Amino acid sequence: MCLAVFVAGLSGISKGDALGNTTAQGAGIERMRFHCENDTTKINSLLQEGIQSGLSDPNELVCFYAHKLEGTPYVAHTLEGESEMLTINIDELDCTTFIETLYALTRTTLNGRYSWRDYAHHLEDLRYRRGEMGDYSSRLHYISDWIIDNSNRGNLVDVTSDIKCVRYKIKNINYMSTHRDSYPSLANDTIYEKIKNFEIGFRNHRFPFIKKESLNSKDVKAVVKRGDFVGLVTRIDGLDISHLGIVELDAEGNIVLLDASSIGKKVMLEDIDLKKQLSRNPKNEGVRFFRLTNN
Repeated sequence: MCLAVFVAGLSGISKGDALGNTTAQGAGIERMRFHCENDTTKINSLLQEGIQSGLSDPNELVCFYAHKLEGTPYVAHTLEGESEMLTINIDELDCTTFIETLYALTRTTLNGRYSWRDYAHHLEDLRYRRGEMGDYSSRLHYISDWIIDNSNRGNLVDVTSDIKCVRYKIKNINYMSTHRDSYPSLANDTIYEKIKNFEIGFRNHRFPFIKKESLNSKDVKAVVKRGDFVGLVTRIDGLDISHLGIVELDAEGNIVLLDASSIGKKVMLEDIDLKKQLSRNPKNEGVRFFRLTNN
């Protein structure tokens, strides 16, 4: 198993990069953290396969890469460290980093690029507020914040409201500040106050969702496509979305989640449809659907 390594010793990185040149106006190489020495090679190889596939539809590319990553071990908290860095790890994924990885691979391919440097730029652009990495508070921790920020910049679109059976929920989103001890970075008073300030913007936050009972309905099937991103809406106080995955379809056209599963301990296609899956947990209230834009 690879140990976490910093970029100074990575193969495939030029002398200019090692001196701290930036990547596509993104984080400098000195602020990137990789999991393995061969991560850059693996990313380049995946991107080559994506371009060679000839696929140009964003959703089709999302599915293409998702199935390429099936079997990747589930590992949580891979982004955490003493300081905020652009963490690149395609060997260990949780539900959020799985979606981020799919987005960065797809966006890079859509742009006709096949370099890990372009991948890194798109990863930062999705993960951080206004696409720029700063400290821990610049990361888009809440999915409601994530979708608003990325929708405003044309990266994603929330298609939930396009579904006829849409419902709306109003909620205070403040789980992080009310569970400060669960987040080591919030031990820093400055970071804690920044997070609290961002949460103020999500008091009485109203967002669309589809009730879990409606998931196999004609209304949902008329809008949702393979490769859409799915956020599971939770009843947990202070939290909006508890899990992410992508849409796959079974033989009846019902949604099946392809995700980095904490239960299955890997990236996998669930063995039952999403409606049945959500019915097993009373904390699951419904879902939101997001789609990568073609720009």
